[in-house]
Amino acid sequence: MECLVGLEVEHLRCKEAKEADEIMSCHWVHTALNQRRDITGSLEKMSTIMSSDRVSPPCSAAPCNFLVFGITHETLLRNNNGRTVFVDESSYLVSKLDEKRPRIEAEDVQFTTKVSELHPLMAHYKFQVKNECSPVQNLLFSDCKLAINDLTNHIYNVPWDIILIDGPRGYFPAAPGRMAAIFTAGVLAKSKRGGVDKTHVFIHEIAREVEKLCSDEFLCRDNLEETQENLGHFVVSKRTAARGFEFCTTPIHLSHRN
Repeated sequence: MECLVGLEVEHLRCKEAKEADEIMSCHWVHTALNQRRDITGSLEKMSTIMSSDRVSPPCSAAPCNFLVFGITHETLLRNNNGRTVFVDESSYLVSKLDEKRPRIEAEDVQFTTKVSELHPLMAHYKFQVKNECSPVQNLLFSDCKLAINDLTNHIYNVPWDIILIDGPRGYFPAAPGRMAAIFTAGVLAKSKRGGVDKTHVFIHEIAREVEKLCSDEFLCRDNLEETQENLGHFVVSKRTAARGFEFCTTPIHLSHRN
């Protein structure tokens, strides 16, 4: 994959690293490279689910709206019957994708979160869950620190059938992490207008702390269909604001993880 080149170059540079800071930085490069390589099987599994009768209607038979956070493996994703939009933290990768595949929609976004800020951000969300961080809202006007509110306006109006979270980076403390992407996916699914009732949300690297905690909180353990090859598959139903302010009807400590 062309988009792996950046990490491959860093990997080669790391072979000559001698300083302590360089060695620590390179640890994250090696981790990221391994994680980039291991998703292929997971995406193939996801593509199979998308085309099966577990997605109603299946994407092989009817148009599906597909939102993807992260563009590293865009060539593995096929959605010939519907709309696909990629969102990534790298304006460089987005521009390269535009050059290579001008018919594919892609946007870059500047994340303001950091992996190291996970717990303060979750505390902010819990304090604001009845206000700015509500599960049913128009994200364009949200001041929640976990909300992605600067995408093109029309993206917030699309009834997404499939959402894949495979970005932004989350393998070192200063990385943006996927808190905002998972929160935004939860709000898009809960606030959905039109289309089918359910949204299929796939979380790559579900075993990591950020992905596990945020998917439990914003997608809900009771909505977890399965986990295979570090890919979590949630099925989230839309709801109305009148049904309460919590993302999950069952408290996390009472729910189960399959």
